[in-house]
Amino acid sequence: MTASYATFPAKRMRRLRRTSRIRDLVSETSLSATDLIAPLFVREGIDHPAEIQSIPGHFQHTVHSALDECKKYLSLGIPGVILFGIPLHRDSRGSGAWNPSGIVQVALSTIHDALGDGLTLISDLCLDEYTSHGHCGVLDSQAMVDNDATLELYRQVAVAQARAGAHVVAPSGMMDGQVAAIRESLDASSLTDTAILAYSAKYASALYGPFRDAVDVQITGGGDRRGYQQDLRNSQEAMEEIALDIAEGADIVMVKPALSYLDIISRISSTVNVPVAGYHVSGEYSMVKAAGERGWLDAGAVMMEHLVSIKRAGARFIISYAAAEIAEMIGR
Repeated sequence: MTASYATFPAKRMRRLRRTSRIRDLVSETSLSATDLIAPLFVREGIDHPAEIQSIPGHFQHTVHSALDECKKYLSLGIPGVILFGIPLHRDSRGSGAWNPSGIVQVALSTIHDALGDGLTLISDLCLDEYTSHGHCGVLDSQAMVDNDATLELYRQVAVAQARAGAHVVAPSGMMDGQVAAIRESLDASSLTDTAILAYSAKYASALYGPFRDAVDVQITGGGDRRGYQQDLRNSQEAMEEIALDIAEGADIVMVKPALSYLDIISRISSTVNVPVAGYHVSGEYSMVKAAGERGWLDAGAVMMEHLVSIKRAGARFIISYAAAEIAEMIGR
């Protein structure tokens, strides 16, 4: 009896799914611990780590417990962390963000002194965690963010973070011209080796709630950041923002959130010649953990599926609150 050639492709695909070893051999996308960056919160004025209820498994750390956490990440094969600071005092200009004695600068210095270049230190560069009003920049007389005045402060923050030990600074405020201003100031300060990871396509998302709990940030008067972050309905805007940041000197560009904007990651990664990162944000993480706690799904398996999908879409690496959990799963 003559075989039907139409069945050959289907049979081939079935044969290539037969065992886990064969599936691994022919898989198109691989995820490893080296693809992951772990967010790390450091709080001023505490003696012990404080659990963040809305981000299960994460803590507001002391400088010393943050160092211990970094050593754990290294042992899991995770190559870097991104640091967020929670200061004891806030003011209208966010001066703690560039103070050499500010919490992130102290943490960067301590971790870098201990681990050197063994762990990549990325510092979130913004003012919202340090301002009394909760916005990402300084405000003008109309209580609107003053873009150009904010850039002058971002320059100072970048230099302070790089001098403290940051290998990469990550401007997240979505101010126009922020990458050019930061690159210029770093170069003028002989910090030319410090890279810039730009939050280039950062959407005004509803998925940041747990993060804002973690850093104790609320916008005065119940305002929002839609005037300077991107509209979730737009994709061409993201392409333009990415192009501008690359032209200004960004070494890496990032899409945030990642999972809800896989189309943006895919479109950008097929277009640009610099690495593209995805930020698997707090809301994307916490809702999976909450469903897992209720027994509605296998949280670890779903988290793995999420991160693989972000990598498959084109992200070179992923910032994720699930970094340690996934690295442990991969290592088993």
